[in-house]
Parts: sequence; C-alpha cells; structure tokens
Amino acid sequence: MLSRTTTSIVTFVHPFAVAGYTDRLPPGKYELFVEEEVLQGHSFTAYRRTATHLLIEWKVGGSELRLVDPGNLAMALAQDQIVTTNDKNNKNSEAALSPSKDPK
Repeated sequence: MLSRTTTSIVTFVHPFAVAGYTDRLPPGKYELFVEEEVLQGHSFTAYRRTATHLLIEWKVGGSELRLVDPGNLAMALAQDQIVTTNDKNNKNSEAALSPSKDPK
C-alpha cells in the first residue's frame, strides 16, 4: 500500500492542551506529521488520513511524538486564536480598561 507523510508547523501563542492528554504544553512552534494512504481503485489520486502526530520537544532533553485527533488539534488552535484575538481587543478597547458610565 502506498503512503505519504506531510510535515507542517503549527504555532500556539498561549499554553494549550489537546484533548486526550492531561498536561498543558507551552506556547511555541510544533511540527505536525500527517500520514496518509493512497485510496486504490479511483481514476484520480486520492488519499485518506491514517494518523496525525504532534512533535513535542522537551526543554530537559528528548522529544515525544504524540498521536492527536485532527479535530481536537483544530479546536486547540481555534481556542488559541480566540484568546489571542481577545487579548488584542482588550488592549485597544477603552471599555475593557474602564467601566462604562451609566447616565442618570
């Protein structure tokens, strides 16, 4: 069976957790490996994802390749983006810096 592995980088701005693991990981850039197999019997080349791994580089040395669900990883990335957007909005918003005044 033919297969391929593609590599990309995902970046987290804030500490994060991926469902299925209890620890929080520090912000940073992480390598993502996606393994796919060729689907046979089609008139065109098609692939099916078989595994997604996130490479964790530990500060104390060593690394860990974690099997992650692509949906859970997408959710963690979306949550990181929401927090980042909220941080930017709060820094530039007067409403976030002072309470609104109720006219009487």
